[in-house]
Amino acid sequence: MSVPTPQTPTSERPEREPRLPILALVLMASSGFIIIMTETLPAGLLPELASDLDVSAGAAGQLITAYALGTVLAAIPTIATTRGVDRKPLLVVGLLGFLLANLLTAIAPSLVVALVVRFIAGAFSGLVWGMLAGYARRVAAPEQAGRAIATAMAGTPVALSIGTPLGAWVGSVVGWRWSFAGVSALTVIVVLLVLACVPNVAGQRSTDRLPLGRVFVIPGVAVVLGVVFVWMLAHNLLYSYIAPYLDVAGVELRPDLALFVFGIAALVGIWITGTLIDRALRPLTLISTAAFVAVGALLLAAPASLSVTIVAIVLWGLAFGGSATQLQTAMGNAAEDSVDVANAMLTTVFNLAIFGGGAIGAILVDGNGPSALPIAMIALSAVALTVVALGRQRAFPSR
Repeated sequence: MSVPTPQTPTSERPEREPRLPILALVLMASSGFIIIMTETLPAGLLPELASDLDVSAGAAGQLITAYALGTVLAAIPTIATTRGVDRKPLLVVGLLGFLLANLLTAIAPSLVVALVVRFIAGAFSGLVWGMLAGYARRVAAPEQAGRAIATAMAGTPVALSIGTPLGAWVGSVVGWRWSFAGVSALTVIVVLLVLACVPNVAGQRSTDRLPLGRVFVIPGVAVVLGVVFVWMLAHNLLYSYIAPYLDVAGVELRPDLALFVFGIAALVGIWITGTLIDRALRPLTLISTAAFVAVGALLLAAPASLSVTIVAIVLWGLAFGGSATQLQTAMGNAAEDSVDVANAMLTTVFNLAIFGGGAIGAILVDGNGPSALPIAMIALSAVALTVVALGRQRAFPSR
C-alpha cells in the first residue's frame, strides 16, 4: 500500500517571483536608443553636415541645440495634456514622430529646414522620455519596478557607446543623410514590434491627476530634481568638452576611444544598478555621486597620466550608467501616481543641465582652460552627494 505524499497547503507554498516582461522592456529600450541616436548623431557628423549644408561647424552644431530646446519646451506640456491617453498608442505616436523627423532631416535642403525639424524631434523626445519610465514601471510587478526601469533605460548607454559612433562612421563613408535614413528604418521595425508585443497600459484617470504645481511640491520631488540638475551638470561639463580636456592634459587618448570606454563602462553600471536598484536605491545613488567626486579628484591629481585617466573614465562610466535609473526610480517612488508628470519635469531639468554644461563649460574652457573642468566636477558632484545624503525621508529613503 502506497503512502500518499503530503501536499504543501497552497497558503504555505513559496510564491514565485513574477517574470519581467523582457521583450516589452527591450522594445522600450530600443525606443530610448532611437531617441539618443537622433539627439547625438549631429555631434559625430558635424564636418559632413557643415560641408553639405555650406555652413560653419558652429552653425551645424545648433542642430543639437534646437533638439534640446524642443525637449525642454515640450516635455511638461505634452505629458500634462496626454496623462489620460493609453500608453501604448502614445509610444507609437512618439516613435512615428521620430520616423518623420529623421526622414525629413535626411532630405533637408538647408540648415533652416533641418533646425525646424530637429526642434520638432526634440518635442517628441520630451513626450517619449516623459512617459517611458512610468510605462516601464507599470508593465512590471511593483517589486520589480527598478529593474524594469533599468532595462527600459539600457538603450541610452548602448546608443552612446555603439549607436552614435556607428552612425558617424556610416555618415563618413556614404554620407550623413544615410545615417538619419538608417535610424528611420530602425524606427519602422521597432514600431511594428511595439504594436505586436508591448502590452497597453491605461492613462491616468482624471480624478487622480494632480495640478502641475502640486506635483512639484510632493515631498521628495523637488529634492530629486535638484540632484538631477547639479549631478548632470557635473557630467555634461566634462562630457561636452572631453576633446579639449584630453588635448590640454596631454594624454595620448583619442576622444572617440575615451567615449567608447566610457560607454562600455556605462553598460556595466546600468547592469549593476538593475540588479540592486529595488533593494538598494539609496546606497547606489550615494556611491554613484561619490564616484563622480573621485573621478574629478583623479583627473585633478594626475592629469597627464594615461592609466589614471582611463581608470577615471571607467569609474565615470560605471557611475553614470546607472544614474538615469536611480533618479527615475527615486522620482517614481516619490511621485507615485503622478510619475509621468514628475518624469517630464525630470526630463526638462536634465536637458537644462545639458544647456548649462555647454554654456558654463565654454566659459570655463575659454577663461580658465579645460583643466578647470575637474574642479567644477568635484564641486557640483559634492553638492549632489550632500543633497542625496540629506534626502533620506522621501527622495532617497533608507528603505
